[in-house]
Amino acid sequence: MKPADLLSAMKRTVEQLAAYNEMAKALTSTLELREVLALVMQKVSSLLLPRNWSLILQDERTGKLYFEIAVGDGAEVLKGLQLNPGEGIAGAVFSSGVARLVHDVGGDPSFAPRFDQASAFHTRSILAVPLIARGRVLGIIELVNGPSDPPFTNEDLTTLTAIADYAAIAIENARNFRRVQELTITDEHTGCYNARHLRALLDHEVKRATRFRHPLSLVFLDLDHFKSINDTHGHLMGSAALKEVGDMLIALGRQNLDAVFRYGGDEFAVLLVETDLDGAAVIGQRICEAFRGRAFLKDHGLDVRLTASVGVATFPDHAMSAMDLIRAADFAMYAAKARGRDGLCVAVPSTPDTGSSDFPVR
Repeated sequence: MKPADLLSAMKRTVEQLAAYNEMAKALTSTLELREVLALVMQKVSSLLLPRNWSLILQDERTGKLYFEIAVGDGAEVLKGLQLNPGEGIAGAVFSSGVARLVHDVGGDPSFAPRFDQASAFHTRSILAVPLIARGRVLGIIELVNGPSDPPFTNEDLTTLTAIADYAAIAIENARNFRRVQELTITDEHTGCYNARHLRALLDHEVKRATRFRHPLSLVFLDLDHFKSINDTHGHLMGSAALKEVGDMLIALGRQNLDAVFRYGGDEFAVLLVETDLDGAAVIGQRICEAFRGRAFLKDHGLDVRLTASVGVATFPDHAMSAMDLIRAADFAMYAAKARGRDGLCVAVPSTPDTGSSDFPVR
């Protein structure tokens, strides 16, 4: 080997060792998945110089593969796409757990052209390695179109495999940490957040709403005559019905804007960020209508009908603190129940004529 080539190889080895050391430090210093992945992918980009690269993970709920991170031409389009295990070269790597180095995708029957068609990108070569933790494949790191000819080498494959090992450990640790966190804030019967988390999150959102001067609404609901389900069908069916209610409320919510809580017993709450009173009333009415149009416990051979009494309150219209917002929404909910159930009441601002400490409703 020529001295210049030897020097270049040594420099590359030093860079790789430094990158591995930095990633190892990151893994022990944070359990925030995005922080670790950002560092991992930064090193992928600087060490291997791919035109395009992505981190593909499996959705634990649906089993589908999705682009957690995508960088390069057409990346924004890819972030909205999913693929099945076994689909394309990346999907094949996921299913087999075996890395692939493909110099010309045109001659590979596994190649799936629909991603190029969607992103208006032309793939020539692919280097894909699995992310494996405790014997289970979590996802894939995929590099596309390297900077030279041949675009990727066996040395690149070795480097990326080592990086993938670090990434897999980071993902597994972060997911386990997240699961532990979720256990402390999630209601075990319904999958909704619990009342403790509502109080903590509401304090945070009230501060944000005050700082940025945007509204914040809370919907409270109580299931009407729910005790009759337990009395007629037993507590196991009652718990199953509560789970279905939680799933329905979560499905009705706006992604990343609404949070659903089981407040206790058969009471639920929905926190509506950046939502004024009119918007919250519309959502509250939609919840009432969803109950009226649904039969519960069908999977158990039953046809149970439920309705809800719903109360709505908004910050800062009806309260100046998190606890007062809860009281206002709760008061409105009980007013709906007193008016005959299966309906909605909205809190109204206190005035000198309405009295001091009560939360009036309309």
